[in-house]
Order: sequence, then C-alpha cells, then structure tokens
Amino acid sequence: MAEEQELDLVQITAAVDPPVCKIIDYQKFVYQQKKKAKEQKSNASKVVIKEIRFGPQTDEHDYQFKLNHAKNFLQEGSKVKAYVFFRGRSILFSEQGEKLLLRFAVDLEEFGKAEQMPKLEGKRMLMMIAPSKKK
Repeated sequence: MAEEQELDLVQITAAVDPPVCKIIDYQKFVYQQKKKAKEQKSNASKVVIKEIRFGPQTDEHDYQFKLNHAKNFLQEGSKVKAYVFFRGRSILFSEQGEKLLLRFAVDLEEFGKAEQMPKLEGKRMLMMIAPSKKK
C-alpha cells in the first residue's frame, strides 16, 4: 500500500504486539519532529542572573539605589546575585557584610525569596534571590 501511494511505511511503536506502523512521508515526519523539538526548546524559560555588588561599608543612598535596581530585576523575572566584595583588611568586617545582605533580603521579601543565605567564598560573600511567583 505504501509503494502504491509513493510513501514510506514507518514503525511508530515497536513495543506493542502487533507493532504500530503508519504510511507517511518519512522526510516530512522527521522535519516535523525537529520543528517540534526546536519550538519546545525556544519556549523553555531562560534564567537570567543579574549581579549587584556592595562594599562592606556601603552608604545608605547607594544601598537604596541598588535596592531599587534589584526590585526592578526581580519584577522582570530575573534572579539577583547580591555580593559584598572585601578588599584587603576589610575581610575583618565580614559580619557587617552578612548583616547588609540579610537586610537586603528582608527589604526584597515582597519581590523575591532568598535561595541561599549569605556565605563567604574567598573575598566575596554571596547571596542568591529568586523572584517570587506571579499571581
């Protein structure tokens, strides 16, 4: 029947008894499979991470400025990676940097949720904040 219609006999499912086959144009079938896969890949959500950098003695105005940027990033749906960068002896103020990041997380509570608590990695203290789910 497939040869009469100048099409291909394609086995769809081999696990079933009897096996399931279709008479279709195989090239068109492969093309449509690739097209579906590409479409699913493009529809997958891409995670964007925005970084905000603080110093251990960040001033109040600078803090508010960066807080507003972080709010905008979270409303866009991006994750925010906030970190305090310590230079030289300022590593002695690591608890001050931790307080700053915790305050940052509390101020952003209505826009996003802290994924990880502040942790020190080398000269940087990192914290990730993910956007809260939209209603």
